Amino acid sequence: SELDETQIQLGGDDVDLPEDLQKMVQEDQVEEEDKDSILGQLQNIQNMDLDTIKEKAQTTFTEMKQAAEEKCSVM
Repeated sequence: SELDETQIQLGGDDVDLPEDLQKMVQEDQVEEEDKDSILGQLQNIQNMDLDTIKEKAQTTFTEMKQAAEEKCSVM
């Protein structure tokens, strides 16, 4: 967090993390990178059920249609 970074900067070179904590932080960073990647997004889609995907698509379509109708007097 921002507070942690500030405290580390104030500590200068005197800051050392225990080896176990360093491993945990590194593993968390790898997990976050995987989630942000395209493959991570595909895995999230695979974990969703088809009904949820259909519902999200329908909701998005309905919202887009309503926005278009509000902006266009012809529709």
